[in-house]
Order: sequence, then structure tokens, then C-alpha cells
Amino acid sequence: MKIIRAKILGFCAGVRRAVNAAEKALSENAGGQVYTLGPLIHNPVALEELSKRNLKILSETDIARLREGDTVLIRAHGVPPETEHAIREKGANVVNATCPLVTKSQKTAADYAAKGYIIFFAGDKNHGEVVGIEGYAKKAASEAGKNLHFLLIKDAEELKSALSELSEKNLLSPSSKVILLSQTTFSIKIFELLKTELKKAVPHAEVVSSICPATYERQDSLVSLCAEVDGVIVIGGRTSANTNRLFVTANSLCKKAVLIEKPEEIPAVFFSLQTVGITAGASTPDSTIQEVEERLLHESEHS
Repeated sequence: MKIIRAKILGFCAGVRRAVNAAEKALSENAGGQVYTLGPLIHNPVALEELSKRNLKILSETDIARLREGDTVLIRAHGVPPETEHAIREKGANVVNATCPLVTKSQKTAADYAAKGYIIFFAGDKNHGEVVGIEGYAKKAASEAGKNLHFLLIKDAEELKSALSELSEKNLLSPSSKVILLSQTTFSIKIFELLKTELKKAVPHAEVVSSICPATYERQDSLVSLCAEVDGVIVIGGRTSANTNRLFVTANSLCKKAVLIEKPEEIPAVFFSLQTVGITAGASTPDSTIQEVEERLLHESEHS
């Protein structure tokens, strides 16, 4: 069996930074409990390893039980400003592991909200990053005495619906200030479609793309990979947005494609293929990728 890895796969810089911050906090902890506010990353394998080192997950509803001396990691997706404030008020130490690109998006959304812009935000509903960015926009709009219009959209249909609703409420006019922003892991293809549709309706609308290069670099690398293999294995958490998008691409370009979280989940059919491609989401540890490759080689020799 020949195994070909995508040229770009696995941990992105932001996720690696968050995991390193967690490992450092655990090794330097002098007494209190080390928590991550919500799952640190969208990968159960990585979270299980950190859990073995006594990293616990804290929900926002449990912030009240924090004690002075505890440490709370803000995950790569970031959190609304009021959430971080609530943690600090309990006397806990805060380690901000928010991805720098997400931090930049938080500031961008806040700046436009303070100027009274209508914000169309391309993203996934309830995603941690989106919730955090909207929180910064709300805070900035409130401090500037502006009404916030933060419209979350995931496709052209939702964009048209939002535009129609604004028009019906007389909130959209030729003088309205409008901006299109996005989640860092949003599909660049869909974002470009949204940009085109928005410009048709509001020609003067501004557009700021904050999509992480790692997202589309993985997609481009996967497209090239699919042309060389008989099947593709996408490794990553099933709740990971970027991992699921990789699987959708692999499934559309390859006859055999599967999304797995652990080596044990590899379907038997892959062990008999001549050439297998491997890619992995931005929250997938190097060790898991290596374990999948080793299992493929081992099982193919005995099939």
C-alpha cells in the first residue's frame, strides 16, 4: 500500500498555540485547578490526552464555582468580553489562548459596530468563535451609543432573507453603512458567493475577508491529493467545522472517503486499496495522524 499525506494537514498555528498554552499551564500549576472554558479544541482524542493530565472543562454556567488561584484557558475560538470579565472577578488566572486571527476579527467587528455599520457575518450558528465576535461587537456598539445589527448568515438564501427583512423595517438605504465579515474557518467559496450577492443589492457594501489561510490551504491540498489516490481518510473531530468541510470535499472528489476520529474507525475496505490519501482537520494532533498511517500499513500487510 502507498500512503500519501496531503501537503498541508493537522494542527494549524492557532490550535497548536492553544494546546501548548494548556500544557504549559498544567506543568506550571502551583495549586489551583486548571480549566479550559468549553472544549479547548474540537478534537476528542486531544482532549482525552489533556484530561489525563487533569485539565478540566468548565462550562460558562459553572464560572461561579471558580476559586481564587484557579486557572482558566480561553480557547482558540475566543469568548465574549463579559465572559472573560466574569472569570477575572472570581480571582482566577486567565490564559488567553484565542487564535490571533480570531482576536483580529473581534477587533474588526467591534470597530465597525462602533461606527454603526450593519454587519453581515458569514458563519455557523452557535459556533464559539461567532458568539465571541458578536459579543465584542455588542460591547463596542453599546459603548458608542449605536444600535447593533449583527446578521448571521450561512448561505445566499439567508443573505437574501436578511436583506429583505432590513428593507421591510426601513433599516437599509443607499446611505446605510454595510460590511460583510466572516468566521475564520468559513468556506471561501461560499464567502465569495455572498460577496457577489451582497454587492448586487448594496453596491457600496464593504467586504473584509478574515478566513484563515490554513482553511483554504488544506482544501487546495486535498483537491490535489484526491487526484492521486483510490480513497481518502479525513482525520478529525466530528464537531469540527473545518474537518467536516474537508470531508465534504473528499466525498465529492473521491469514490471512497471517510471521516474518522481514531485509527480503529478505519473501514476495512481501505486496507485493500493500493493508494490511500490522508488529510486532517486543524485540530488533529500529529500523533493521531501517525497512528492512522501505521494502522493502514499494518492491516494492509495482513489483508
